[in-house]
Parts: sequence; structure tokens; C-alpha cells
Amino acid sequence: MIHDSKLMADLAAAPAPKAPAILDNVSRRAALGGLGALVLALSLRDARADEGQTKEQKEKKYGADGMPHGWRDDPKIFVAIAADGTVTVTNHRSEMGTGVRTSIAFTVADELEADWSKVKVIQAWGDESRFGNQDTDGSRSLRHFFQHFRHVGAAAKLMLVQAAAKQWGVPVGEVVAENHVISHKKSGKTAGYGDFAAAAAELPVPARESVVLKDPMAFRYIGKGKIGLIDNHDITTGKAIYGLDTQLDGMLFAVVARPAVYGGKVKSFDDSATLKVPGVVKTVKVEGGEIPSEFMPLGGIAVIAKNTWAAMKGREALKIVWDDGPNAGYDTTAFRKELEASARAPGKVVRNQGDVDGAMAKAKTKIQAEYFVPHLAQAPMEPPAAVARVKDGFCEVWACIQGPQAANDRLMKRLNLADEKVKVNVTLLGGGFGRKSKPDFIVEAALCSQAVDGAPVKLLWTREDDLHHGYYHTISVERLEAGLDDKGMPVAWLHRSTAPTIGSIFAPDPKHELPFELGMGLTNLPFALPNVRLENPEAAAHVRIGWFRSVSNIPHAFAIQSFVAELAHAAGRDPKDYLLDLIGPARKIDPMTLGDVWNYGEDPARYPVDTGRLRGVIETVAKGAGWGRKLEKGRGLGVAGHYSFVTYTAVAAEVEVDDKGEVKVHAIDIAVDCGAQVNPERIRSQMEGAVVMGMGLALSSQITFKNGRAEQNNFDGYEVVRMDAAPKILRVHLVTSTGFDSPLGGVGEPGVPPVAPAIANAVFAATGRRIRQLPIKDQLSS
Repeated sequence: MIHDSKLMADLAAAPAPKAPAILDNVSRRAALGGLGALVLALSLRDARADEGQTKEQKEKKYGADGMPHGWRDDPKIFVAIAADGTVTVTNHRSEMGTGVRTSIAFTVADELEADWSKVKVIQAWGDESRFGNQDTDGSRSLRHFFQHFRHVGAAAKLMLVQAAAKQWGVPVGEVVAENHVISHKKSGKTAGYGDFAAAAAELPVPARESVVLKDPMAFRYIGKGKIGLIDNHDITTGKAIYGLDTQLDGMLFAVVARPAVYGGKVKSFDDSATLKVPGVVKTVKVEGGEIPSEFMPLGGIAVIAKNTWAAMKGREALKIVWDDGPNAGYDTTAFRKELEASARAPGKVVRNQGDVDGAMAKAKTKIQAEYFVPHLAQAPMEPPAAVARVKDGFCEVWACIQGPQAANDRLMKRLNLADEKVKVNVTLLGGGFGRKSKPDFIVEAALCSQAVDGAPVKLLWTREDDLHHGYYHTISVERLEAGLDDKGMPVAWLHRSTAPTIGSIFAPDPKHELPFELGMGLTNLPFALPNVRLENPEAAAHVRIGWFRSVSNIPHAFAIQSFVAELAHAAGRDPKDYLLDLIGPARKIDPMTLGDVWNYGEDPARYPVDTGRLRGVIETVAKGAGWGRKLEKGRGLGVAGHYSFVTYTAVAAEVEVDDKGEVKVHAIDIAVDCGAQVNPERIRSQMEGAVVMGMGLALSSQITFKNGRAEQNNFDGYEVVRMDAAPKILRVHLVTSTGFDSPLGGVGEPGVPPVAPAIANAVFAATGRRIRQLPIKDQLSS
């Protein structure tokens, strides 16, 4: 990780920029007087929007902190130009393979007209007051900040040009900044960016309307896909620092024996054998086990030692008597039957259009099916890990965390410390997928350090810990019923989605999914149907339910896209053509009219559901896969499309099922329309990764529980896709339907949902056997 200690120290000394300015010249403050550079801070709120408003109007619009009510993303992000010309971009989001550090930096660099070789990135620590919302989730890092980072780069360039024009005594319009060089053609004068950084720092930030963004035709980095990861050399040579890599002098190591059942607690324990293990320093009881758990530790006994091996052997020697608590009897096989029973009865209505019961009664044909998706684990290749040092009333941690502010807040709460007494440093993440948005492991590390008088402690989770004690993707049963007319098209559509909610980790015993879960492919169903009723029956949670890449889009897409193929078969229609007919003609739909009150947190006017774009990605993968071609026996093609995170994706899969019932995926075509493509190379990588992850969900991955305990221990039980199972042909189609001045979509998550239904539909095309539960593993062997 690139680190500039002087710049970081100066930034730490500076107070957070005040909200009213969209750009703040931080370098003009006395606190940064020794930096000798132009330093700009960005804020999304524009004071001019408040001009002419009364005090009462402003108070109604803004909270006590001066920020708009409900506005969560207000970044104050530093971009600095040093005297030697080095451009430093402070990245406020976590890097876990998405390339966000690179994409944010080259967005600034492009508008700044910077030489990429002179650009570096430093990572922001957890401080929402200074850096704005830092939660790296929801596929929104570039979606929310792209235009604003462009503006920062363009404003910095203009300030450099103004400084040069003033010093040279020439009109600003005659001075040009290009590729880190400022020039005046008439006089032949040229200079580097560093030559005017200090002078530019004395200027006021230009008014927003005076800052002109580039014509996209002039982009050098944005949309070109020619820049690799800025961390790539360090990553490939082993120099990059991940959570597991952090080293501090005098560091101890810790693991925790946690309750095997959610809500379990320690009744008693004997650590006498543990303390005899060479290298073991201390055992500590970690309080926890409350339901709801939120982001706090599960509780248990921590073993602190001089090395990891001693800590693990000491944990093995512990003798603990557990109270398993209220979830001791949780059995996923039995619970599935409960979910099925719930899905077969009326539930809470979340969307009701027309008269479903009346239309169903008059339908010529009725089709019904139930689909099941098990618990899933994020299983990042780097399990959770954190180093903490709690000393002299100050807590500092280093961790692979997606939500540093969340970690900061929970440390304050658990350690009873003021905000200024906590600092969360963000390392690179060896995968996250939502697991590392929860800082329970960071709190554990801090409690261990506190117990050994402030010595730094590295808290590690093993793979077994990760699979046994995680935040799991919800288990679900989706029941769909349709009434078809004489042409085989639905006149009535009923969908009951039954699944424990993520809200269960925040509130006691909620029984219904939250609007954001329902808005992931359920309530915002964009089909042209006359009569629709969507219901959400009750479901209790017996484990910690958490975010998983794509979240509830996974079960909703699997069920709906599989059901569409079933309806097409019943109607004697081609499944791709039938799907397009269900979507209907190209139109833009206000998601509020569909019952989706969330819309991924976006303005419905800016982000309507665009069926033309959904049709476009489906048609693209069909063409790429050669849809309609004759295949040899045992092979089949399947297709699925989905809208998620305001992006449109589709997958066409070609599979083969052999005589033993084993599924081989030969080829995948995946198309994505996320709007303008800021970093095509990373979009391709994200789609490729999504395909492989989606294949794992389709073919082999699941977490099951018996007696409240997860039955899978490691990758021998929780099977992810191995290298030899990856398709030999994987074509990524980047569909562009909007320009750079239009809102962007998300990229990190939308590729996953259509993969499993496309594979399941291909299996039916190959064998005539319908897949209604995941994973497919062993279902075709008999």
C-alpha cells in the first residue's frame, strides 16, 4: 500500500471541510501551511442551492449537522498536488479487487490532465466526518462519485492554469494544461504542475459554473481500459498489505472459541490446560451472545499467545460448557418445510395490481412451482483479520474492513471511548462480498489488546471460524403461480417470497423482509402483466443473516427466471422469445409505480426501470451464444436476465450433463449495461468473477445447519468452483446505452443473479429435468 506519512499527518490535523462549499481549498488553512501543495476537498452539497431560502426552510431541509436529511454520501476527499508535481488522491472506499482505488484516481487524473506515472493513492482511514460515507457496498462507489471526482480534477487543473496565467501575465484562456505540463503557446513558456502548486493553493476555488469538464472524446484514461491496478505490482510481488499481513512490534496473536449456535453463551470454562500450552499468554472471556447481535461479537473465550499456532492449540485445549440458547434446535431441512408451508399460505401483500384471483380462476392453464436457495457463506479467500492496539485511552486498529465508520462506531461503544480516541486504518481486502462490512472481528481484536495492557494483538479467523460463525445469506423458498391465456401468456402472476431478513440482526424477531430486500428483483418486477400480486409471508431467523454479494437478487432472479422458462415450455415457446415478450416493449417505468419504494437508494426520476436496456442485454447474450443452433445430445442452452443495482445483466449458458448426472458448463456469455463504462477492464474482471461465483451457487455451494450448528467446516464441504470447472469460453459483452453525462449503474454485484437460472434452464434444455433448488449437485445423478 502506498503511504505518504507527511501528507497523512497533515490531513489528520485538518478539520473536516464545512458542508456549504462543493470544493474547499484545504491548503489555505494554517494547519496545512507546511504541506507546500494544492489540496482540495470535495463536498457534494452546493451552498448555492440554499440561496434565497429562509432559516426555517434550511432547518427543515438540513439536520443539526448541516447535512441534508437522508443524505448519506457526502464525501470530503482530498486531492493534493505537491511541489514536485506528484498528485495524491485519497481513496475513501475499500479496495477488495474491484479496482476502486485505480478508477477513482484515474478519474481525477483524466480531468486534471495528469501524467499517470505521477499519480499515487493513499487510503483514507475511517472518518465519516472527514471523508463522507465509506461503506463499500451496494455497487455504488463509482456510481455515486464519478462526476464529483471529475469536477475535483477539472477544478484543480483550472486553478493551476489561473496561477500560471497570473504569474506569466497572460490571459487565462491562452494557457493550456496537458499531460502534467502547463504551457503558453504565444510566449513558448512551459512549466510542470509542481511549479504552480503553491501559487494555486493561494487562489479561491473557482465557482462551479466556471469549471468545464472534458468532452468524453478527449478522455485519456476514462473508458479506455488501458490502466492496470495501481496496486498490481505490490500485489503480484507480495508487498501489498492485507489485513492478515499487518505487523507491529511486540504483537501478540489471538483466536476465539465462539458459541457454535447463534445466541449461545459460555456457562463455565476451564483454561488450565490452555495456559500450559507453550506460547499462550492469557485467556479472556469475550462477552456476547445477545440477540439481535448487530455487528458485535458472538462472545466466547479468546486465547492470546505469542504466535498463531500456540493460540490455536490453546483454543483446542479449552474446556467450555455452553448454553446453546434459543437456536439449539435449528435444522435447515426441517426449516425448509416451515418455509414451504408459509409460502403456500397468504402472506403480507407488498404489491397488488389488478385482480389476480379473478384472472387466475378464468385462466385456461395454471402453472405453479417452488424454488429453494440455501444459506450461503461469503467465504472470502482472506478470512476476517484485524490488528488492534488499545493503549493510553486510544484505540487504533488495522483491518480488512468494508465499513470503517461502522467499525469506528462499535469500538467507541464497546470501549467507551470518544470519537477522537479511535482510529480505523483500512488495509487491502482479500475479498469481502459483504462479510467484511460487519466489524465484529475488529471489536474482538480490540478487547484482546485491552486485556493485555495495550500490547498490539492480531485477531485471526480460520476458515472453519468463517464458515461456522459468519453472517449468512438468507435461506429462502419462492413460490410462483401463473394463469395462462389461450396463447400461453400470463394473465395472472402470484409470487410469495419467504425468507429470514437481514433486519433480524438489528431488531428482535422481525418476520418480514425489509423494503430494500423486497426491492431486489421482487417488487420491481418489470414484466408487462395485467394482474400481479406479490406477497412476503413470515419467516424467522435462527442464524446471523447478512449481506452477500447481490443479496436477495439471488433467490428472486433464480425463481423468476426459472419460472419464465417453465411457462415458455408450457406454452410451447422459445424461452428467450417468451422472456422478451413478458418484458414487453421498451419503456421507462417509475419503480414507485411497481411498489419499489427503495430503488437502490436512487432517485426514480434519474434511475427508472428501463425495459429497453433489459431487452438489450438479453438479445446480446443470445446472439453471442448462437441462440437457436442445434446442439448435440446432452447439451443445452439457457438464458436469464435481471435488473439489479440500477444495472442490466443477462447470461446465456451452454452446459452438458453426462450419463452420471454431472454438469459441465462449457460456455457462458454475459452482457452488462451499466451505462457509461469508466473502467472497462475492471468491468470485464467483475463480470468474469461474478460468473465463477454464480456457478458455485448454482452447482455446489451451500451451508446447512443441524442442532443449530453449521455442518460445513472448510472448502471440502463448502464447495466453491475449482479452476478446472470454469468454462473454457467466457465472453463478456459490454453494452453501452448511455453517455458519461448520464447516471452510472453498479458493477460489483449485478453479474451474479442471472448465472444460476441460466445454468438451470440450460440443464432442462439438455435433459428435460427441471431444477428448482440450489445447488444442483447430485440432483441429476439418479
